[in-house]
Amino acid sequence: MNTEKLIVYILVMAGVTYLIRALPITLFRKKIKNRFLLSFLNYIPYAVLGAMTVPAVFYSTGSMVSALAGFFVAVLLAYMEKGLLTVAIAACMVVFITEQLLPWICT
Repeated sequence: MNTEKLIVYILVMAGVTYLIRALPITLFRKKIKNRFLLSFLNYIPYAVLGAMTVPAVFYSTGSMVSALAGFFVAVLLAYMEKGLLTVAIAACMVVFITEQLLPWICT
């Protein structure tokens, strides 16, 4: 890739990113009062985070078996209302232990 194309790509992405952030500010001057729209906008960050994180969980380990084990432990601990650090460390440990103890399954 030559330098000119790279600069054009960076400028286009900067423009798109700026438009995504600037358009709502310029278009919606008044406070939003619609309860449905406010509720929808409140849940968007959680939905996007889930949509980005959950697929990555299953493809970030060496095998699907260890990914499922870590995912199960993370969901269980989150359901038990443990802290984020506890859930993350426990899930990572389960993935590591699963891949070390069951190498014939996790290939």
